[in-house]
Amino acid sequence: MQLKCMLLCVLVFTIGCESVKPWQRGNLARPEMSFAPDPLERALDEHIYFSKEASSSGSAISGGGCGCN
Repeated sequence: MQLKCMLLCVLVFTIGCESVKPWQRGNLARPEMSFAPDPLERALDEHIYFSKEASSSGSAISGGGCGCN
C-alpha cells in the first residue's frame, strides 16, 4: 500500500515538469507572463502592504500603519 501511495505521489509531482525549448523562452519572458506585469501597480501594492505591516523589509520604508510615509 505504501509503495502505491509513494508512486502516486511521485507521479503527481512530476507530471507538471516539462523542459522549455529555447524558442519557447521568448514567450515566457514577455511582461504579461510575470506575476505583476504592471510595475506601478506592484509598487503601490508593496507600499500598502508595508504601510499596513509597519515593516521595512529591505525597501527602506518604515511606516506607522497610516500609509503617510
